[in-house]
Amino acid sequence: MAGFRFKQFAVEQEDVAMKVGTDGVLLGAWANSDNVKRILDIGTGTGVIALQMAQRNPIAHIHAVEIDDTAAKRARANFDLSPWAERLTVEQTAVQEFEPSEKFDLIVSNPPYFVDSLLPPDAKRSTARHTHDLTFEELDSAVCRLLDDNGRFALILPITEFEKYLALTQLHLVRRCDVCPVEGGAIKRIMGEFAKQPTTEIEIETIAIERGRRGDYTDDYRALTKDFYLKF
Repeated sequence: MAGFRFKQFAVEQEDVAMKVGTDGVLLGAWANSDNVKRILDIGTGTGVIALQMAQRNPIAHIHAVEIDDTAAKRARANFDLSPWAERLTVEQTAVQEFEPSEKFDLIVSNPPYFVDSLLPPDAKRSTARHTHDLTFEELDSAVCRLLDDNGRFALILPITEFEKYLALTQLHLVRRCDVCPVEGGAIKRIMGEFAKQPTTEIEIETIAIERGRRGDYTDDYRALTKDFYLKF
């Protein structure tokens, strides 16, 4: 299947290495976009998270950066076909070199994370899923530079990589969601929201995607993603 249809938009992705996946959709549905006016999506790929942000927040302008030229063009095409084209922009650049005119209220990212794995043979997939072009240190430095003093940064990572990022970030964790593929199973992903200032109490929640049987989705997962997935 080349394209992926959501309730209010579609994502074409036949020429993009990293297709629409659960991680991106989860983050796009979970990140707190209330009362923000400028959003940055780092490593937008197909543009799915940026599109979710545009759907959820009717006033925000969403900027996306993507290092891969083909993916950046595809994101632009997906933006243009959406109902929110005038509020969505994409720039083909490394975030380390991105120099916007203003800082952002919210930054979101489903970043590369296979730090210690062997590179797959496909070069584009390597760029999209490995930290050789964007290390966690570089990501954190870029976010700190681009984030407004009162802004938030939200990302999703596998649990081991999340702990690595948490150990080096200059930001403060203020909200966390542990993601279990199966109810009662092990945590496989963590969504985190960070700020420049610490909080007195970190919000912690857990979400399971499925119950015991494939396709038997939990009520929490349905509630979080129902505005996007056609099956809900």
